[in-house]
Formats: sequence, structure tokens, C-alpha cells
Amino acid sequence: MSSHVYLAYDYPLLSMFWTMLWFFLWIMWFVLLFRIIGDIFRDDSLGGWGKTGWLVFVIVLPFLGVFVYLIARGRDMGGREIKHAQAQQTAFDSYIRERAGEARPSSIAELDKLSQMRSRGDITDDEFRRAKELVLSGSRGDAGPGASATTTGVSSAH
Repeated sequence: MSSHVYLAYDYPLLSMFWTMLWFFLWIMWFVLLFRIIGDIFRDDSLGGWGKTGWLVFVIVLPFLGVFVYLIARGRDMGGREIKHAQAQQTAFDSYIRERAGEARPSSIAELDKLSQMRSRGDITDDEFRRAKELVLSGSRGDAGPGASATTTGVSSAH
């Protein structure tokens, strides 16, 4: 038996180009297939049977199913994706606003923290008085909402 060793010159450059092109097209095909499957599940206008029918069509006859889906419903795919992205952004923004509102400590908590810092000797009486005035006036200095007593211009000695 003769063993054939494949060297670099046994695989011409054009064959390597075609192999890479087919590999790229194969990957793009799967990306398109998964985007269409995601669009089928995301579409609220389709009922359960409609989603099942499209899903079976796309999975059983993938090439024909994808092309028919793109022709029949491809125009609205971008709109559905934008609507979904906007809904996600709105939910994320409301979550952030909700969490930011909870992060702001109350004046009583800030005054208690200031008092503890003064009793430990971390701040002077003058610094305590200035920070207390800021807390009671409702002003947070340049630190913005959610700033605590330590960020209103009073620093810890540690």
C-alpha cells in the first residue's frame, strides 16, 4: 500500500477559496435559519397553529421554507425586531429608574451615619455640622441623587 502525503501544493489556492466560501455560506445559512425561527416565535400576530406550521415548514424543508418565509413575511421582520428591541430597552430603562430610586438613602439614615462617624472621630464637629446642613436642606452637592453623607464633601479619616 502506498501512503499519500498531502502537502500544501496538493490543495490549490482556488480550491481553498471555494471551500472557505462554501463554509461561510453554510454558517450564514444557519444564522438566517435561526433568525427566522426567532421571528416566528416573536411574532404576536401568528397563532399557535400558524407558528407550528411555519416552524415545521422551515425545519422539514429548510431551503424552501426559508425562502418562502422571506418572500411571504420577510418585509415585516425588521419591524418586529425593532419593536422587540424597543420593548427590551423600555423594560431596562424602567428597571434602572426603579433601582436608582431605591438607592437613595433617607435623610434619617444619612444623619445616623454622620453621627456615627462623628462619635468615632472620623469627622470633626465642623464637618458634621456642614454635612448635616446639606442633608437637611435636601441638597446633595455635586454628587447627584443617591449620594451619601461621605460623598457630600465629608471624607472619612480612614
